[in-house]
Amino acid sequence: MPLEKMTVGFIGSGVMAEAMIKGLLKQGMLPASQIIAADTRQERVDELAARYGLRGTTDNSTAAEVADILVLSVKPQVLGEVMPEVRRGAHSSKLVLSIIAGARIRTIADGVANASVVRAMPNTPAQIGMGITVWTATPEVLDPQREQAKALLGALGEQIHVDDERYLDMATALSGSGPAYVFLFMEALIDAGVHMGFSRRDAERLVLQTVRGSVEYAESSGLHPAQLRNQVTSPGGTSAEAIYHLEKGGLRTVISRAVWAAFQRSAALGGGGTVRNPDVLDGDR
Repeated sequence: MPLEKMTVGFIGSGVMAEAMIKGLLKQGMLPASQIIAADTRQERVDELAARYGLRGTTDNSTAAEVADILVLSVKPQVLGEVMPEVRRGAHSSKLVLSIIAGARIRTIADGVANASVVRAMPNTPAQIGMGITVWTATPEVLDPQREQAKALLGALGEQIHVDDERYLDMATALSGSGPAYVFLFMEALIDAGVHMGFSRRDAERLVLQTVRGSVEYAESSGLHPAQLRNQVTSPGGTSAEAIYHLEKGGLRTVISRAVWAAFQRSAALGGGGTVRNPDVLDGDR
């Protein structure tokens, strides 16, 4: 058990932190007595303590001082205020894991005076244990700590390790923001159903189950999405007609440009500057 006898401290106890706590407890990776959650709001601390039986505090420094593994899960805009508060305790932590969007590893390592840092990018489905997280680590994170990171992130769903931190910005654009793209597509399909005459309730049910079933079928089949699409696209049929208009409207190009724009934005927010897309001309932005 990678987390055996480890105390895990959460600095910031919002939705994603709670998702990890819930997953850790549900999977039996550690008992509630080995979790301490810090939050600025006393009512939130009381809520988590009552719901999961963990220890709670409104003092970030207290949580940091007792934690063997420190999880930073605050909002990016308050990170500068939080790091000095946890620096003393974090300095002796065996591992610091950050799920703060855009916060670079070097910023975290310098701010908390601990070189053993894992930076991770989870996504929204992690809230139900169905997320996927991309993560990377500093060279100072040894194999036992990497296993601990895998265990913690596994509480949120699947996880992928990458060697280059640059892939975190890519993951932010693809899987981190990805649920928003899927929800927008679902919303458009539902609206189309209502426009044709379905009740909104029935349109939502049809779309939700269609998306859910399509994902499950794609995963179980092992086939490329293009092969799956061909299976349901008969020559001269309804799917072929619909796809013709989607392609004519530039669906692939719009999606590609949107994801690239998100990638650029992620890099800029993290201080990495602008990433230029070689496939887009300067006058075509």
